Amino acid sequence: MMRESNKLSIKQKMKTDPVSAPSANGSGRRQFLSQITKVAGSTMLLSYSTASLAGPRIQVSESWTVGQIMDLFMNEVPGGPIKDTVDTLKAGNRDIKVTGIVTTMFATVEVIKKAIDQNANFIIAHEPTFYNHLDKTDWLENDGVYRFKTELLKKHNIAIWRNHDHIHRHFPDGVKMGVIKQLGWEKYFDPKVNYLVVIPAMTLKELIAHIKQKSGISTVRYIGDLSQPCKKILFNPGFNAGNRIIPAIITEKPDVVLGGEVQEWEVPEYIRDARSTGQPISLVIMGHADSEEPGSEYMANWLREKVPGVKVAHIPARNPLSFF
Repeated sequence: MMRESNKLSIKQKMKTDPVSAPSANGSGRRQFLSQITKVAGSTMLLSYSTASLAGPRIQVSESWTVGQIMDLFMNEVPGGPIKDTVDTLKAGNRDIKVTGIVTTMFATVEVIKKAIDQNANFIIAHEPTFYNHLDKTDWLENDGVYRFKTELLKKHNIAIWRNHDHIHRHFPDGVKMGVIKQLGWEKYFDPKVNYLVVIPAMTLKELIAHIKQKSGISTVRYIGDLSQPCKKILFNPGFNAGNRIIPAIITEKPDVVLGGEVQEWEVPEYIRDARSTGQPISLVIMGHADSEEPGSEYMANWLREKVPGVKVAHIPARNPLSFF
């Protein structure tokens, strides 16, 4: 049933438009009926459009390419995209249409196979795919392990992007934030001073137990007195280079250094000598993969928010080393 305003507009149309008025031969009547149909139809269409806007929104599935997703993250990083970076494609190309995404620390053969099982053709890894920092492969061309891995990737048209520099320069640092959340230390962590965490005091033994329980790891390596109180933590998951960590130790004077991996002749030797001079400082080493894997979970959560409609899974690479 048309509204009164619509009836009025039709009557006005008849008065002002002589072509719309009925004529003796009936052609005017046909034009009149046609005009009514057009006006009523427009009214119905307007009403339908308004009702549609008021109802639930229809989610439109968008097709994403590898390059679009890479750019989306890199452009969110302060100063990004970074020009001189290791964050490049290690397999595949930017134009591949994404069927699913897997985030992980290392794109191992096992992780690649799991991605295939999940119909995911885009792997975002934090660390190298081909056993060296720059992922140079000329020295591996005739190696069976390398060839198996590359042929598996080509067969299933899988792209691998290393996201190392960008996720660390993201604000907050995605890797550190992932670990902080895992350890339950969000309220003790300031992203603007992202290498320090000040927690309620506990002994080194209690701290190690907390780290193992929250991270789901069975062992850590440490230097220190297990009864020593620990409150101020110099926090650096991943690799701890001596020329970066030792100056921070000198400046901040932490109770404990918590890291992922060290060269044993750098930071551990400094800690040993510092303790010999009477400084109450300890060192806890979680292992590289275990200390940074939560960063890949952080990346997965970012993707779920920013790239809706694409299936995202985090597959941990885990520490390959066992302890006897």
